[in-house]
Amino acid sequence: MGIEEILEGLSYNEKRLLLALKGRGGAASPADLIADGAFNLEVEIMGAASWLESKGMARISETTERFYVLSDADAAQGLPERTAMDLIAAAGGSMDMDALAQGMSGGMDKVAVGWLRRKGLADIVKDGDRKTLVLTDKGRETLGTRMPDEELVARMAEGPVPEAEADPKVVKDLKGRQGMISEKVVTTREVALTDLGQQAAASGIELKPQITDITDRIIQNGEWRDAEFRKYDIQTFAPSVYPAKKHMLSRLEAQVSRIFTEMGFKEMSSEYVQPSFWNMDVLYTPQDHPARDLQDTFYLEHPASIHIDDEDMVELIRNIHENGGDTGSTGWGGTWSREKAEAAILRTHSTVSSIKYIAEHPDAPQKAFSISRIFRKESIDATHLPEFTQIEGIIIDENANFDMLISLIREFYSRMGFDQIRIRPAYFPYTEPSLELEVFFNGKWMELGGAGIFRPEVVAPFGVKYPVLAWGFGFERLAMLKWGIKDIRDLYISDMDTLKTNTVL
Repeated sequence: MGIEEILEGLSYNEKRLLLALKGRGGAASPADLIADGAFNLEVEIMGAASWLESKGMARISETTERFYVLSDADAAQGLPERTAMDLIAAAGGSMDMDALAQGMSGGMDKVAVGWLRRKGLADIVKDGDRKTLVLTDKGRETLGTRMPDEELVARMAEGPVPEAEADPKVVKDLKGRQGMISEKVVTTREVALTDLGQQAAASGIELKPQITDITDRIIQNGEWRDAEFRKYDIQTFAPSVYPAKKHMLSRLEAQVSRIFTEMGFKEMSSEYVQPSFWNMDVLYTPQDHPARDLQDTFYLEHPASIHIDDEDMVELIRNIHENGGDTGSTGWGGTWSREKAEAAILRTHSTVSSIKYIAEHPDAPQKAFSISRIFRKESIDATHLPEFTQIEGIIIDENANFDMLISLIREFYSRMGFDQIRIRPAYFPYTEPSLELEVFFNGKWMELGGAGIFRPEVVAPFGVKYPVLAWGFGFERLAMLKWGIKDIRDLYISDMDTLKTNTVL
């Protein structure tokens, strides 16, 4: 790009800065340029300098220096231990501590005694209940000379002291005296022309008002005739602009809902708080199953239990657990506990929505789904959270079978844009046969959920006559796959840069 083309792309302030720096011999600080009257504000100078630097026409250098400043003006009158030493010396080298307290107001005697002992300037001599301060040899030698911290305080009383000229140990001690000194950081900037900038500044730049936006006023008053139009440079850096968009999880939820709705599914739901009866017992989960343990499930204190009003349903579930009831199963044996079944918990899976939907809609055909929050006592790591979301679904159909379930799973993930999936056998108390779904992600297979056909022990109490396909997929893990996120926690951290740059598709 030639010099003429470069000059055409310069803004009014960039040209002003080039000429101002040329008049200063090629380099100056913002303060110098403001003093010369070339600019009024430092922000104007640094803005133009940044653009010139991006075009290779200027260099910005910045130096930072730390200074120590006296914050407590009273300290300039003398440190407490100096006042105490003078009083003790005037008393002959020793002084009763009660007398010192009378001679120093505001409790400063206690501060002074602490520093006298710390510096080895005085000792405390006890005589019964009486305590006397006696100057040490070092204390007497110090009477006629300034201590290092007094020297630094005296210098700070005259003005800020550069960090390089202050003893770090002395500074540390003075900082220990709350509010006595503070730090001041001074940043000095300089803008200097490069060879290209020198060439541009010497090329006969003419300052004219520049038009960057054409308005009706400029056209009507004829201002455009004598003005200079700013050349539009498509290669010039411009800050990124991010449009408003929904959070990635909101968009994913809408996409999943749309897919199931298009496939003829209805949406179902249930409450977060459930009795174990609906969350586990109705789903034929034995009462001694590890999933019921305190380390796996959140049990509530208020309420601690939720009464089940349907006595007929309670007896059906009791019989199924103890002896299989009329299902042809042998059940789990033992004695089923109503108290355990009525324990109040945060639902551990959204399958509770499925079984409640089945209880209300037992006749085929039925297709329903939910995208619901569930709670488990998981340790937080890159792929686990104690509170997360599950994609749940069921199909009740006369022709439903395992092949239909696998086909539906593949169809759903195909519509989500994933084709690298595999199915492997699994065990769940409430489905038989059962499967687990895995998707290849980040160099390994990631489990996304489980599925199967509800056992007779689960659906028999509701009079369901046909097979019921059921599944529960991980929602957050699906989001991780879709957007290449390696840590599930990133989905819930309100990092604006991550949210802004997240792709819509």
